[in-house]
Amino acid sequence: MRKNLLGLLFALSLSVVLHLGLFLLWTSYEGFTYLKPKVKNPDIIEVQLEEPIAKNNSDLNTSLNSDKQPASLGAPSAPTAEEWAFAYKYTLKNSKGYRHSFGQQVRSMMGTAVEGPDQGQVRFSIEITPNGTVTKVETLWKTSDKAEQLARKAMKSMPALPPTPTGKLLIFERTISFTPFATNDAPVYRDDCLPDTPAFSNPFAWDGKSSQEIKKNKPAEKLSPEALAECLKQLPQDSIDGITAEAQRQLDIWSSEKLNQRK
Repeated sequence: MRKNLLGLLFALSLSVVLHLGLFLLWTSYEGFTYLKPKVKNPDIIEVQLEEPIAKNNSDLNTSLNSDKQPASLGAPSAPTAEEWAFAYKYTLKNSKGYRHSFGQQVRSMMGTAVEGPDQGQVRFSIEITPNGTVTKVETLWKTSDKAEQLARKAMKSMPALPPTPTGKLLIFERTISFTPFATNDAPVYRDDCLPDTPAFSNPFAWDGKSSQEIKKNKPAEKLSPEALAECLKQLPQDSIDGITAEAQRQLDIWSSEKLNQRK
């Protein structure tokens, strides 16, 4: 009986010790032994330093381009006597050859175009009398004051021009490009015998007073076979430069962001 009592007390003591240990272990994980941290001093400002931002590619490219020399383009040569002789006789498309030679003559006297604030374009409205005298030069728009200044100076000091091909007053508009990235391209003459497309007018336009009717646009005029054959005799053989320039213009137009909205 005494042995059974001692065994029972030993088992009970062991159970109490085991449960007490488990209780202390549980309280340590549940926060009963958690110590409240000290209150932070409001006068102390903590600053967290971030890692320095690495220099991006754009900044690197800017530093590299700062040492790059600006682009430049020398003035083209003035029209030759042969080119002026052709321009003097070419009457199609409002004296197309004469207008081109005039622009080339002006640009040749403006000097080298250098990339920078002075580069740009200027468009003039020009009148030339039948004897080849420039009587009116009006600036329509410009992107460079320097380009306008040099172009006007060239027009005042340019050599005597041949008479106009038609023997009449020649009125036209001309854009002079004074940039290292654009040239006054040679024209293409192969389509000059084709009739001009009539200007479009809205057939449903109504002034609110006259009787309403649908107006028909005028068809393009067609040359007779005899007139077409005579016209074709004036057409020169297009130069490689002119064909290349025409292809580049078409590429620039059809690759424009205004047309390709899907990009």
